[in-house]
Amino acid sequence: MIHPTAIIDPQAEIASQVEIGPYSVIGAHVQIQSGTWIGPHVVIKGPTRIGQDNKIYQFSSLGGEPQDKKYNGEPETCLEIGNRNVIREYCTMNRGTVQGGGVTRIGNDNWIMAYTHFAHDCQVGNETIFANGASLAGHVRIDDYVILGGFTLVHQFCVLGIHSFSGAGSVIFKDVPPFVTVWGNRAEPYGINKEGLRRRQFSGESIRGLYQAYKIIYKQNLTIEQALEQLQILAQQCPEVNHFITFLQQSTRGIVR
Repeated sequence: MIHPTAIIDPQAEIASQVEIGPYSVIGAHVQIQSGTWIGPHVVIKGPTRIGQDNKIYQFSSLGGEPQDKKYNGEPETCLEIGNRNVIREYCTMNRGTVQGGGVTRIGNDNWIMAYTHFAHDCQVGNETIFANGASLAGHVRIDDYVILGGFTLVHQFCVLGIHSFSGAGSVIFKDVPPFVTVWGNRAEPYGINKEGLRRRQFSGESIRGLYQAYKIIYKQNLTIEQALEQLQILAQQCPEVNHFITFLQQSTRGIVR
């Protein structure tokens, strides 16, 4: 299941039932678990750990050195990719840096389209969607179920909360709270991700509660401290609002406005 033109370093660890296409290059200290398919002309450098049942398409480059001037060739940094991810053509994912924790991490069941970029030390959750050309600068965190529209750009150290959504061409310089839709350069809030929540089978009552939380944050000219007080009251009726509360309490960059 490994094409004879593929180049596999003797120090790579390839499980059974891994398929590797023509002219792909698998470097030292790369671990690939069972069921993963790697197309032609893919380059994977180590240390990189790839889980089960992933599909990695042609011309992707995974596990390359971080594009960070502080990186000094430290061998202990790595890239970790979970299970059942689809990684389409020309995707790039860089290893972490010592200063950023050492690991760039991609979770499970993510749908990653062509020409996307994941810089050093990014942390990506589960069941996200990255449309073509979406790019993350270093140290970005993407929580579960986030959807990035095509050519979305995310500034370093930003956090995008669970179920948030960006329109195509967005440029994000601040944190995006859970459930919120943003769009534009610079990105601004445009309500909550109603359609995404319906697809995830949120009840109408929960969606209405989350929209009330959105209005508290964005429509009443409140400070974050004042908004948190009202959100805590609302959370007694709509537990999902607790995601907003935790996110606002932990945000260090401030949120999109």
